Amino acid sequence: MDIQLEKKKGLRPKHIGYIALGLLLLFVGWKMIFSNSVATFRTEKDKLSIAEVTQGKFDDYITINGAVAPITTIYMDAYEGGRVSEKLIEEGAMVKKGDIILKLENMNLYEQILASESNLALKQNDLRSTKLTFDSRQVDGRKSLANAEYELQRKKRNFEQNKELYSEELISKENYLISKEDYELSKKQYEIIKLQTEHDAKLRSTSLTGLDTDLVRMKKTLTMVYERLDHLNVRAPADGQLGFLDAEIGQSIGKGERIGQINVLTDYKIEATIDEHYIDRVKRDLIALLERNGKEYPLRLRKVYPEVRNGKFKVDLVFTAEKPETIRTGQSYNIKLQLGASSDALLLPKGSFFQSTGGQWILVVNTDGNEALKRAIRIGKQNSRYYEVLEGLSAGEKVITSGYDSFGDAERIVLK
Repeated sequence: MDIQLEKKKGLRPKHIGYIALGLLLLFVGWKMIFSNSVATFRTEKDKLSIAEVTQGKFDDYITINGAVAPITTIYMDAYEGGRVSEKLIEEGAMVKKGDIILKLENMNLYEQILASESNLALKQNDLRSTKLTFDSRQVDGRKSLANAEYELQRKKRNFEQNKELYSEELISKENYLISKEDYELSKKQYEIIKLQTEHDAKLRSTSLTGLDTDLVRMKKTLTMVYERLDHLNVRAPADGQLGFLDAEIGQSIGKGERIGQINVLTDYKIEATIDEHYIDRVKRDLIALLERNGKEYPLRLRKVYPEVRNGKFKVDLVFTAEKPETIRTGQSYNIKLQLGASSDALLLPKGSFFQSTGGQWILVVNTDGNEALKRAIRIGKQNSRYYEVLEGLSAGEKVITSGYDSFGDAERIVLK
């Protein structure tokens, strides 16, 4: 006879396994439906800066900061070293060309002047003595030449007379020969004295010319020494303002040392620095605008300095028309430097997001405004207000332009 078994009630171990497996499947399904693999960051919308991409006119300019400087700065270096004995003009004063600013004294230079004057006096005495010697020799030579010429004429006449007498056999042959020999000797002596006189004249001319040249050279040297003495008076090289003066009474200044500068205030220039990113685009004769009190003043880029320091390079700009009436050296201005012509482009307002992304990507807000997703973009030129968008965005889209540092590596931002 069969025995009927009664079924056991309650949870069995295998039922617990089924329940756990079901819960796991439910959790996985929930994750698949309500989540994705993108890193997400949640933040309040009001704490972010959101801007709209627009289509418009892109002005290719940059804003730079410049300081007013004199159109020309002339540096003053000491022509001669010395000790400052007197200071006649203070810094900031207006000066005229040639005004004495400092007086120096230099004992060594004074001694050089005395030595040059003494050498010049000795040279003048030597020249005077040499001239007297040559003059005396010239007089003696002329006397000797005159005497020789007289003797020659007398003995010539005596020889010619004896020659006639000898031909008529009125005198002896011996007397004739003696008169002939006397005449020939006198003739030779005259030629010698004449040659000596001519030689002395040439020697006198050559020697005196050399001495005169030496004397002129020494006078020039002395004049130059006197000019060095005048250089002990430090004078203003041009009309203008004495910008700075690094000298005090009693101070010793070396030759060639920088002691001050003159600011020529007939006009002004603007000295500015520009980020090295623009060094290939910034060239001479670019146009710029300076705005002050609601009025614009045109400028021209006059000079670009090639040296880059601390990531920046220098430029000089000059006014091409009128300039502000209240302009003064040292004033700072913001200047718009036009790098190129204006063009139609997608405009993205500038923001601090660029420091985090380098312009490679941006967070784009969806149409509902409840989230923003990372998107790659390409940026072209930029000015003080906008970036030029080349790829990745369309007009009307909204993007987060504030900083991304707090988002970490999140590629999806949930906006609450």
